[in-house]
Amino acid sequence: MSDIHGVFRDQGLVRPREGRILGGVFAGLGRRFGMDPWTSRLVFTLIMLAIPGSQILLYPVLWILMPAESTGNRPASTVTPAAG
Repeated sequence: MSDIHGVFRDQGLVRPREGRILGGVFAGLGRRFGMDPWTSRLVFTLIMLAIPGSQILLYPVLWILMPAESTGNRPASTVTPAAG
């Protein structure tokens, strides 16, 4: 499974920590393809309505296959701990 996560990570397909609603799949797809996450959610919903089928299985599969964004990819926090 780590090989699949590595391939997805190399392709830029990661589930970001910010902007998630459920698992972060559409936020990650939107980021990878330069789209707003809401646009990718809307496109997925329209495809499900237009062509009913197994698309509903696609989300959990991508949730499993797409690795979560590692904490090292996030910018460092600028908040300093309070002295005390």
